[in-house]
Amino acid sequence: MRIRLYNARIMTMVTAGEIIRGELWVEDDKILYVGEQKADNKENWEREIDCEGNLLMPGFKNAHGHSAMVVFRSLCDDLNLQDWLNNEIFPREAKMTGEDCYELTRLANLEYLTGGITAVADMYLTPETIAQSCADMGMRCVLVSGLNKFGPAISVMEERFEKLNNFHPLISFKLGVHAEYTCSKELLEEVSRVLHKYQVPFYVHMSETVAEVEECRQRYQKTPVALFEELGLFDFGGSIYHGVHTTAEDMEILKKRGISVITNPASNAKLASGVAPITDYLQKDIMVGIGTDGASSNNCLDMFREMFLVTGLAKLREKDPSAVDALKVLEMATVNGALSMGLEQCDVLKEGKQADIIMIDLKQPNMQPLNNIAKNLVYSGSKSNVKLTMIAGKILYENGKFASHIDAEEIYRKANEILERLR
Repeated sequence: MRIRLYNARIMTMVTAGEIIRGELWVEDDKILYVGEQKADNKENWEREIDCEGNLLMPGFKNAHGHSAMVVFRSLCDDLNLQDWLNNEIFPREAKMTGEDCYELTRLANLEYLTGGITAVADMYLTPETIAQSCADMGMRCVLVSGLNKFGPAISVMEERFEKLNNFHPLISFKLGVHAEYTCSKELLEEVSRVLHKYQVPFYVHMSETVAEVEECRQRYQKTPVALFEELGLFDFGGSIYHGVHTTAEDMEILKKRGISVITNPASNAKLASGVAPITDYLQKDIMVGIGTDGASSNNCLDMFREMFLVTGLAKLREKDPSAVDALKVLEMATVNGALSMGLEQCDVLKEGKQADIIMIDLKQPNMQPLNNIAKNLVYSGSKSNVKLTMIAGKILYENGKFASHIDAEEIYRKANEILERLR
């Protein structure tokens, strides 16, 4: 489909915060043109959208989530991480089916679309049904293996890697494990062998709590970061999720290996896990992306709230109001998230890149006056400002309504049926 979006402010994110006035053209799944307004436009368009001075920008990239965990939203709150996982989440997850994950991922995708999220890195139970759910709806999804001592077999992880990376243009699959504390050393060594076979990046929950790090030290006399470095799991880059409690030595390893840190401030705050040392990561040129984590621990899938918390908590941690500038946070939520997920064609608005675009409504009180639009997004923006969400050239959400193939009421009904069975 050929779409022209004109009379727009455009923040391409090629340079963070820089805004041009003009128009953007989309053909099929790619950006055909972005730049100044064309005075004499004779192109043939299937649709032309007057942006009325509103803002076009790259969609937000949720660089770490567990989408189907929306079913546990506000069900297992106010507990520490280990009690929450072992006593509440894991027993319920044992009852979940692949069909459950399909339906619940659809619910999460609705929330992503309303908040301008155009891609998610999703680590959860049945990647095949999650992949199908996202493909059917039109959501871009980077699936991440959550292999652990409970399963699946390592051969299954490898089969998924080969199958799901060739499943659908919107879907990819990354090698990873759930966490150090849910894997034996023997299992991690086996994963390392598979990783070196394919020579690809690796993804894992890591250094989320003090207890996690100390228990790893007791087992191996090393931090989780140092252990995984020793096992060769960081040899080809990748990401760690959370990274709240890392040492100076850990940071040197992350920097050396090109490992990005995906921070999840709302979840870490709600579970009292701590505040990640974002300033330290930035000073060491370690790439930082942002994730929502699952809706059972944060409890909403909202990148606006995450962005504010990234900078707000960093300022509080450092006792420095200049810490972690809003423009840097905006870069984390868009460009860095894309790069950490292996979505190099989805990072900025530029000719030839994927048409993963959102429109921000600037004509709402929280975005006025227009002193600094980029900083407004981080400090005062909200999901209510998202006017349009486009993924791969398809408009999936516009002016409060979902695309015609998305039946929100049916999705809500099925999610509540699943909840009654799992409660």
